[in-house]
Amino acid sequence: MSAELTSHTRLSTGLAAGAAGLLLLSACGEGDAGSVDSEDAFATVTTEFGEVVIEEEPQRVVALGWGDAEIAMQLGVEPVGAADWVGFEDDDGLGPWMEEGYSESPEILGTMELSYEAVAQLEPDLILDVNSSGDEERYERLESIAPTVGVGPGGANYMTDRDEQLNMIGEALGKTEEAEQIQAGLDEAVAEVAEAHPEWEELEVTVATRTSEGWGAYTHDGRVEFLEDLGFTNNPEIEDLGEEGEWSVELSDEQIDVFDADLIVAFPIWIDTEEITEDEGWNTIEAVEDGRAVVVDGEISDAFSLGTPAAKEYALDELTPMIEEALDDQ
Repeated sequence: MSAELTSHTRLSTGLAAGAAGLLLLSACGEGDAGSVDSEDAFATVTTEFGEVVIEEEPQRVVALGWGDAEIAMQLGVEPVGAADWVGFEDDDGLGPWMEEGYSESPEILGTMELSYEAVAQLEPDLILDVNSSGDEERYERLESIAPTVGVGPGGANYMTDRDEQLNMIGEALGKTEEAEQIQAGLDEAVAEVAEAHPEWEELEVTVATRTSEGWGAYTHDGRVEFLEDLGFTNNPEIEDLGEEGEWSVELSDEQIDVFDADLIVAFPIWIDTEEITEDEGWNTIEAVEDGRAVVVDGEISDAFSLGTPAAKEYALDELTPMIEEALDDQ
């Protein structure tokens, strides 16, 4: 997938680190600090890389994964460093749906192009990289700085389940009960919408996007899971195009008729919305012609994409009436 579609932000494919950074990492690293077994440990979290033992309650948390910082904030823990995947620079990397902000602004760090030296300079005692690439080299370099909670089992390439992400971060921060309460509240809100629309269980949905590089669709992703939780089934033709371990596919202009489904939910990434809505090919898709397509942008698109509990509740409130209108009398 294109860089924009893969991360919904300004990504690059390289991981930058200079010689000075390597020296600093070596000086700050604790080796296997996160893998020492201890019955008296503060927390133990199971990840793709094995069990991570956190010996004491973290005081300086750095949150790097997609949405990790926002979840930590919802649990009452303010990271000293955070990655801003969606581009909320004016709000310390938090979406506008967050009820409370930081008391002290965090250091905003890179996403895929991450300075390990900058991470080390924050002297963290815990690093969260839960919804991330799961790249082993990235994990090992972070682990050399502080105990690192990486992706969940089988969650590499940004495929850590959103519910599991909340649970893992809750465990790592000693906030399991709070995480369960947040999950229960979200599940109740989703169930209420789903129960109000039993007819959605018979419908197929496509989650599509367009970037400066072209069209794409999602095969397995938090956005898809969001709509599946409401009863929809992901477009099987889109799923058939995907490869194992990937969560999106690229499509040419000539292929976008595969978007056609009972409902299409689409959004632009770093382009004007009109590049979707005014596209000639888009407007020949049957679902679009029939008014069964919803194109979201701005804060709704950001919330739909980020998928943290707070973002999902916001997206639920904003997107539900748009879907209802699109499917009315269909």
